[in-house]
Formats: sequence, structure tokens, C-alpha cells
Amino acid sequence: MTTGFVFALAGAALFALGVAGVVLIGHLLRRILAFNLMGSGACLVLVGLAQRHDVADPVPQAMVLTGIVVAVAATALALALVRKLHALTGQLELLDDADK
Repeated sequence: MTTGFVFALAGAALFALGVAGVVLIGHLLRRILAFNLMGSGACLVLVGLAQRHDVADPVPQAMVLTGIVVAVAATALALALVRKLHALTGQLELLDDADK
């Protein structure tokens, strides 16, 4: 078992934990953290599988760097929206259709 494969398995586990968090958690800040965990897992899978004959492939690494920048921007937008929702409604959870 190579180190790249171990990184890929760890990334898949992080991605699965993030999916479970997004689906099961109702609190919006925790959902944002779970979504970031999913992104970190996907980046780790890409970096782990990007090695060819013990040499790192630069294209997936560039994709991961771009993904990190996009994730930071998306997280900032999500936090701004959650802050606005909290200012308007006073809560940090979305209402279900039955609660309306």
C-alpha cells in the first residue's frame, strides 16, 4: 500500500464524514464546517491519487490549489449569508416545510 493510496483513503473518509454532517446536522455553521470537511477530503483524494511512479503530477496539485481558493471564497459567502439570516430571523437553523 503506497502513501498516495493511504492519503486517498483518508480523503475518502473525510469526504464521507462531511457528507454525513451536511445531511444530518441542522445547525448552519456546523453544516458549513461539514461542507469544508468534504472539500478537504476531495483535495486529499486528488493529491493522493496524483502520484505516478513516486513523482507528483503538477496538474492535480494546481487543481487542488485552485479548489482551496474557491473554498475560502465560498466559505466567506456562506458565513455572510448565515450572518444575515441570523440578523433577520435570530436563529441559525433553517425552517422545515412543516414549521412554516
